[in-house]
Amino acid sequence: MVKNGSKNATATATKKRVLISQPRPESDKSPYFDLERKYNVELVFQPFIQLEGIPAREFRKQKIDISYYTAVMFTSRNAIDHFFRMCEEMKITIGQDTKYFCITEAVALYLQKFILYRKRKVFYGADGTNKSMFDVINKHKENEKFLYVCSENQQDNEIVNWLKTNKCEYQLGFMYRTISSDIKEVLKNEYDVICFFTPSGVKSLYDNCPNFKQNGTVIGAFGNNTSKAVEDAGLNLEIKVPSPQRPSMVSALDQFLCAKEAKPAKK
Repeated sequence: MVKNGSKNATATATKKRVLISQPRPESDKSPYFDLERKYNVELVFQPFIQLEGIPAREFRKQKIDISYYTAVMFTSRNAIDHFFRMCEEMKITIGQDTKYFCITEAVALYLQKFILYRKRKVFYGADGTNKSMFDVINKHKENEKFLYVCSENQQDNEIVNWLKTNKCEYQLGFMYRTISSDIKEVLKNEYDVICFFTPSGVKSLYDNCPNFKQNGTVIGAFGNNTSKAVEDAGLNLEIKVPSPQRPSMVSALDQFLCAKEAKPAKK
């Protein structure tokens, strides 16, 4: 089962095990694997959620004219995938002047898979936070109509509230939904750290393990909504990302593991 927090002599001799609730990186050059080598830890990659695309016939019920919007907002690569899938299914051609606002540079660069990437129409936040994305959007909000592509059960309330407060013309476009993966077998093992990246990932933990008790397991969360979901579940959040000092989960784990390595072992 998930670690119950008890420490014994044999536990100190084993590798620390970190559960990353995302798919295993395709490239061996991923910085996650640098962490494994640097700290001699075991990283276990297991998606806690699955994405299910909303078909075009169902999307039409939202009565959204995609071509009406001059700007599209993305907070993940998955949102980009489903946006262009929907456009293809509905045979919609996106205008060359459409602007794209992304949560991070990595998400923005992913657009190259679908469009001719031009700096004049692709924008992203400086540090991966919602605030940094808002700073960019704020410069364009008067002249744009925004389509925020998101999951029907996982839209970012902070983003929605900001768009409302700042009187932006916007629409939520639900193009996919999240469902919990079956991770019961994975949760039978013990983990020193569990890292979450979405509120739905936290929900999946309890869908699979309703009686989960933290009992010393370190919890990491990426994003404000994920952090809130962790805290709302009554869990102690020790690793909160992003921040200026820890812009990514990799950098946060690096700092955490370095601190643990430097800390003298209790006698």
